Amino acid sequence: MSDDNNTTQGKSTRAVHGGTKRRKAFNSLNTPIVQTATYTFGDTQELIDFMESKTWGDGDDREEYGRYGNPTVSAVERKLAAMDSGEDAVLYASGMAAITSLLLSVLPSGAHIVMTDDCYRRTRQFCQTFLKRFGIETTVVPMGDYDAMEAAIIPKTTRVIISESPTNPYLRIANLDRIAKLGKKYRVLTMIDSTFATPVNQRPLEWGIDFVVHSATKYLSGHNDLLAGVVVGRADRIKALRDARGVLGGIVDPQNAYLLDRGIKTLGVRVQQQNKTALAVAQILEDHPRIERVWYPGLESHPDYEIASAQMTGFGGVVSFEVKGDLQTTSHFIDYLKIPYIAPSLGGVESLIEQPALMSYYEKTSEERLALGIKDNLVRFAIGIEDTDDVLFDVQQALANI
Repeated sequence: MSDDNNTTQGKSTRAVHGGTKRRKAFNSLNTPIVQTATYTFGDTQELIDFMESKTWGDGDDREEYGRYGNPTVSAVERKLAAMDSGEDAVLYASGMAAITSLLLSVLPSGAHIVMTDDCYRRTRQFCQTFLKRFGIETTVVPMGDYDAMEAAIIPKTTRVIISESPTNPYLRIANLDRIAKLGKKYRVLTMIDSTFATPVNQRPLEWGIDFVVHSATKYLSGHNDLLAGVVVGRADRIKALRDARGVLGGIVDPQNAYLLDRGIKTLGVRVQQQNKTALAVAQILEDHPRIERVWYPGLESHPDYEIASAQMTGFGGVVSFEVKGDLQTTSHFIDYLKIPYIAPSLGGVESLIEQPALMSYYEKTSEERLALGIKDNLVRFAIGIEDTDDVLFDVQQALANI
């Protein structure tokens, strides 16, 4: 797999060195960008040796065509596997490509999925709409209700249990140990979308989960300048996904892989700052008279605080909260802020803020949004790496103005 996959190393050390070969092409310190779609062979015997795995396949990242692999991409996959304590990882063109490709690869026609609510809306949409066309049914259960989760499992038919942790936007925390035990009891694969946590704050594979998925667009990249996704897990399962990727085609290009590799190196220091500021923001908001409720797993008031404290080493850089007031009052608060940009996404060095009612659910009525758990006064604040005191001052002045 790699020259250095030491899982006893610290998080930042893994982010810089994990899965990385000490000696790279041309003695380069950084992983070179191998910008090619086609690979050549010196003669027919070299081709035959490659096909019979006599001379390649031993960490040389040799391929015959770019859709099947790339040395730059492979280097990042090794690093991501090391960071999440997995045996192997496979990169995709986006987080959604990672999720859809994983499910299309492991689900037969007529299968059944159990999914927790408060998951990313596009994941729910894919499972409940697209997969239904192939005779695959999805049962959605309340987050945190593990009796309902177990009751929803159909023996020999349910193939996957899906959850996020933390979830979007209410930052609910899945009990990874209980989900993993249910999966083993009923021989059902388990998948956790750990995008909001990152491998710095949480590593689901260490709790017995089968697959961990990240939208690498977010914290792993950290700079809002690329799209990518990754699935990490056991080597034989990832090999099957990589083979399927060659058919489904959701590959990431070497330029993006290089940018992702560069971004990952600072993941530890970025997340540490984001954890710190987010907790401080959540604490101030919880005590503020203009705030109705705060959702942050680092607060004792959060329904999953105890689980988060047991499973996570940091509580993440996203704070969701409800402003006292209506849709317009909440919009005014956002407009008074000076530091965060109004934008979707999260995980970058710049703070981003959004009102989900107007960003992700604009086309729906207030009643339709409420049925989905999205209130008009809900705010999702994705903290960047700005100085904590500056962010706190900005939040307080905006609240004073509404």
